[in-house]
Amino acid sequence: MNTSLPLPKHFQAAGIAAGIKQRDVLDMALLYSTLPAVMAGTFTTNKIKAASVKLCMDRIEQAETGRAVIINSGNANACTGQQGVLDALAMSAKTAAQLGLDEDQVYVCSTGRIGVPLPMPCIEKGIEQAVPHLSEEHGALAAQAIMTTDTRPKTFTETLMVDGCEIRLTAMAKGAGMIEPNMATMLAFLLTDAAVDRRALRTVLRESVKKSFNRISVDGDMSTNDTVLCFANGAAGNQPLKPGHPQWDAFCALLDRATHTLAMMIIGDGEGAKKVVTIIVRGAGTDEDAERAARAIANSLLVKTSWVLRDANWGRVMDALGYSGAEVQESSVDLFYNERPAVLGGVAADTPAEDLRQVVDSSAFTIAVDLHLGIGAATVYSCDCTEEYVRINV
Repeated sequence: MNTSLPLPKHFQAAGIAAGIKQRDVLDMALLYSTLPAVMAGTFTTNKIKAASVKLCMDRIEQAETGRAVIINSGNANACTGQQGVLDALAMSAKTAAQLGLDEDQVYVCSTGRIGVPLPMPCIEKGIEQAVPHLSEEHGALAAQAIMTTDTRPKTFTETLMVDGCEIRLTAMAKGAGMIEPNMATMLAFLLTDAAVDRRALRTVLRESVKKSFNRISVDGDMSTNDTVLCFANGAAGNQPLKPGHPQWDAFCALLDRATHTLAMMIIGDGEGAKKVVTIIVRGAGTDEDAERAARAIANSLLVKTSWVLRDANWGRVMDALGYSGAEVQESSVDLFYNERPAVLGGVAADTPAEDLRQVVDSSAFTIAVDLHLGIGAATVYSCDCTEEYVRINV
């Protein structure tokens, strides 16, 4: 088993099989900083939130720093009432006790089936098992342990020189279904040994998530459990990063690369997906209109199923544009598959149908729309919807 995912300084990880999934697979992970870490996070906007999300949201507002996050897969602990809240608190308390930490330094994330109580005997035993397995060598095991319907782990690591110090950012995510519109049934954890100003970290993470995890759509469903957490423990020894620091822009770019890379891994591993499709809308009256139009295309089942075969059915794309809520003037719309025009001025272009089918036949392509109404623009990433998606979700 590959365990080669370098962690930043003073971070450790564990991934173990606790029996939550009732088979011998990794299903619990623990990420731990031996030093207090500045925290930032973003969470689902679903009004129905898992107990773990509520716990994390409360703690990230109240605590200046964090030290650990305990994660279970196979059970979402959502719609489980007061018992679910008590179970999330018990997970935190057990982990804190095992690590010798205050409870408010420990975060909790869960992912999996909604409406089923957590198997707390497995959870408690798993925490006891995970703590002794903490190691700077076990990052990849943790990335495997957080998966649900994912077919492969999703990880990122990169270094950057700041103030003569090498900092590292390592990240992992899970997600394959219930992806859109604000993150997804996804979890993502970003760990860095950079020293970063707390307020600046929260701002840059929020902006980075907007451009990445909030721009992907597998099936148009929003989860109850979406969580992105970022830990920055300052072990690298640099001066705290914030606006005005000479390397602030470089750090922001590094964070953007991490979130974008993970987001594209999620869309590429969409449940049953075979194709990744980039939807670009430009020339809208506003950026908001451009995003409405792009999301309508990305979420249309008629459009997504047409991509499964060699079907460049641009009529379905035009239909989605029309009901998107964006301002659209039919006679002004241009539509391209990669750079090949399918529609010019609202009517069919003279591009041979076979040329368009060849584009759709590839594993990755772009649909670009120009509304010719302004300078608004947006990009959303989507995928096809195959029969396998239905089989996975039955």
